Amino acid sequence: MRFSSLVAGVSASVAAVVAAVMASAQDALQGLELVGKPISGNMGFQPAVTSVSRDLQWLDGMLLYACIAIVAFVTLLLAVVAIRFNRRTNPTPATFTHNSPLEITWTIIPIIILVFIGAFSLPVLFAEQEIPKADLTIKATGHQWYWSYEYVDSGFGFDSFLVDGSTKVASLGDSQPMGTPGVLDATAKLKLEALGYTASEFLLATDTAVVVPVNKIVVMQLTGADVIHGWYVPAFGVQQSAVPGRLSELWFNAEKEGVYFGQCTSLCGKSHAYMPITVKVVSQPVYDAWLAGAKAEFAGTPLPLEVADNN
Repeated sequence: MRFSSLVAGVSASVAAVVAAVMASAQDALQGLELVGKPISGNMGFQPAVTSVSRDLQWLDGMLLYACIAIVAFVTLLLAVVAIRFNRRTNPTPATFTHNSPLEITWTIIPIIILVFIGAFSLPVLFAEQEIPKADLTIKATGHQWYWSYEYVDSGFGFDSFLVDGSTKVASLGDSQPMGTPGVLDATAKLKLEALGYTASEFLLATDTAVVVPVNKIVVMQLTGADVIHGWYVPAFGVQQSAVPGRLSELWFNAEKEGVYFGQCTSLCGKSHAYMPITVKVVSQPVYDAWLAGAKAEFAGTPLPLEVADNN
């Protein structure tokens, strides 16, 4: 009996320590900077925090300048033709039907342009699609209309829902008010604030975020439970379809701590606009503390045999 009491006391102490670790980790998670977030009225990309996103943004800029040069050149040619060969300046039109050097030129130049574009775009594509060895593997499953995540190496998982009036927030307890799903009402604002967000993050924030360590290779395994969904985080430069019955992969290595938002990118039904993605990138110590708490919260910590028998 004394042994059972001792075990129960130790278990209670461990539970208290886990609770303290979880509280500390949650405080650290709520203090993160909002980095990857769309801003109303702004133009351009979100901050690039991975090598892939930097390469994609550079490639987009390079292609933009190449397109501007091509359009300017073609416009110049049209202007020359319109001025030099109009009816007033050239009343007697030529009668030839072929010009072999010109035809060879306008065939070779586009080939050179395409080879030039491919020489820069293919390496970026390969870097995105060739999956490196993972430091952390997470399986993401798209549902109508939320995401579920499984930390494959740690043996736990959770569902991630849009924060609105219908969302359950642990810090508010069981007797929390209920508002209207999909509407930014007073209840939704209260729940956003309880999770460290503001009303401007409505439709972006989820009740439970994906948490990953900074400067680590994260491999996401994607599938769909019902229809095709799409996992997309702009600041990471990653986008991949989650197809039922198939397992696809993407990877990222976030270089800056903060909160990053994404969205489902495949039209998956009436609530497609209400299945956001929230990723929190943290330091390794904060991640380790969060991981310990997440295992206790989502996987559960079985009681010692003696305590279970007494209960």
